[in-house]
Amino acid sequence: MSNTTEKQQLIDKIVEAIQDVKGEDVMIFDLTKIENSVAETFIICSGNSNTQVSALAGAIEKKVRNDLKDRPWHVEGTENAMWVLVDYVTVVVHIFQKQVREYYDIEELWGDAVITKIED
Repeated sequence: MSNTTEKQQLIDKIVEAIQDVKGEDVMIFDLTKIENSVAETFIICSGNSNTQVSALAGAIEKKVRNDLKDRPWHVEGTENAMWVLVDYVTVVVHIFQKQVREYYDIEELWGDAVITKIED
């Protein structure tokens, strides 16, 4: 199986997990054409509370582990769950509480990326 196929499977499983826990405003950023980007793909979504943000991160890890036998390289932000980062090296997931996402406006940092918005 090619790396592109494996990466797309990972993206699909992450989006499924987000949708299972009712994550909102899901956006996929293709960063492959951006020089020196930290990953090939960012997935960003929002939750309404620290409980939902934690549940989203847990659901992503569980679905990817069970379906693809993969674990994140690094997870950060679970202590307060205002913003959790789940890093699969080529794909990085950012899960924000809505007000934190609005404050940091991370979408603007990657204005050159090809963006796919997933409908709720």
